[in-house]
Amino acid sequence: MKPAPFEYAAPESVEEVLELLGEHGEEAKVLAGGQSLGPLLNMRLATPGVLVDINRVEGLSYLRSGDDVLAVGALARQRSIERSISIPRRWPLLHQAAPYIGHVAIRNRGTICGSLAHADPAAELPAVAVALGARLRIRGARGEREVEAGDFFVNYMTTDLAPDELLLEARFPPLPPRTGTSWKEVARRHGDFALVGVAAVVTLARDGRCERVRLVYTGVAPTPFEAGDAEEMLSGESPTQELFGEAAERAARDCEPGSDVHASAAYRRHLVRVLTKRALGEAVRRAREEG
Repeated sequence: MKPAPFEYAAPESVEEVLELLGEHGEEAKVLAGGQSLGPLLNMRLATPGVLVDINRVEGLSYLRSGDDVLAVGALARQRSIERSISIPRRWPLLHQAAPYIGHVAIRNRGTICGSLAHADPAAELPAVAVALGARLRIRGARGEREVEAGDFFVNYMTTDLAPDELLLEARFPPLPPRTGTSWKEVARRHGDFALVGVAAVVTLARDGRCERVRLVYTGVAPTPFEAGDAEEMLSGESPTQELFGEAAERAARDCEPGSDVHASAAYRRHLVRVLTKRALGEAVRRAREEG
């Protein structure tokens, strides 16, 4: 299929982008990598009046790693996560999840911030951003603001981003000492969206107990799902396989998976149980190695 007719704009500055978004509002769509928007256009699931291509805007393709944050610009490609030297060491969860995002050709063009703004509930990066406590830098006609990733995702493919705003940057804080991470997912084929995926982040206290746990899932709710009750069960406890199993049961009970042509809700709950135990075991092992 071919997309519906639209006007095309290629601004060369953030100010021009914001002017176009302010002028056209909901009729405008931002084009960065186009790996999500392109198929929507071709299937006419998206019919914007104006396509605002930001690829000519200079200074948005960066990954900047400092002592206190990893800053990811709006045009930083997903493939750059895999090629970075510092990310596997300091933000390993990003590096662990990246190979599951489509295929290499998709990651070469797809952007990190674009995936967050698209907010597909089966995508990896939104769940990773929530698990890592990322903050999102947004600019619009009314100025600039920051939103926590956990508050950014509102509903199915719906975010806190207003029609006249641009997601400029994602900011990932460093992990505390004695922290291990793990990404686990199951898909029908490599490169497909996950049926279920889970990001686990575990920080151990000096005595080996779980000091802080994050469990965030993709594919089981309209937005990235954080299993708060399961996290609470683990906090302050010594990590054991039995405890992991109990937490996995709680997460499976609390999530909201749907059924579709790819998998039933019951099968997705089963995957939550299996993947949670595996992810927690791997995250704790890595946390002990860090310690």
